Amino acid sequence: MSIHSRVSQWRNVARFCSSRAVDYAELLALELDEAKARLVREVIAMVVLAVAAMFTLSFLCVAIIVSAWNTPYVVAVAWGVAAAWLLISIATFAMMKTQKPAEPLHVLRDEMSSDLEALKDALK
Repeated sequence: MSIHSRVSQWRNVARFCSSRAVDYAELLALELDEAKARLVREVIAMVVLAVAAMFTLSFLCVAIIVSAWNTPYVVAVAWGVAAAWLLISIATFAMMKTQKPAEPLHVLRDEMSSDLEALKDALK
C-alpha cells in the first residue's frame, strides 16, 4: 500500500471520527439527562416507599406487642417482633446483593463499539 493511499485512508478515518464526536457529545448529553431523570424518579419512589413501609410496619409491630401486653407472652412477642425485623433486614440485604447493577451510558458505549469495529474494518 502506498503512502498516499495510507494518508488518504487515515484522513478518512479522521473525518469519520470528527463527525462522530459531535454525535457522541449529543448522545452523551441525552443519556445523562435520561439517567438523571430516571435516578431522581427512582430515588424519590424508594424513599416514599421506605418511609411508608417503615410507618406501617412500626405501627403493626406496636399493635402486636400491645395486643400481647396483658398476657404472659409479652416478652416472647417483643423478641419475636425483633427477630422478624432481623429476618426482614437480612432478606432485604440478600435481595439487594443479587440485583443486577444498572448500566449507565450503555447506548453511547454500544455506538462507540460499533464505530470502532467499522474503523477496524476500514483499516484492514
